[in-house]
Amino acid sequence: MSVQENEVLVKITSAGTISIPKQFRKYMDIQKGEYVKLILENGQLIIRKITIS
Repeated sequence: MSVQENEVLVKITSAGTISIPKQFRKYMDIQKGEYVKLILENGQLIIRKITIS
């Protein structure tokens, strides 16, 4: 992933949802139906891929 691709502006919908851009999903190997964990740390929102078995 190049420097220009590591930051993307996304819009929050009225329902409070966002879309993870395709290049981020591909880089993190996140597929439809999988789960991610959201972590609020030092004023930053961190998204981590997790596996639920």
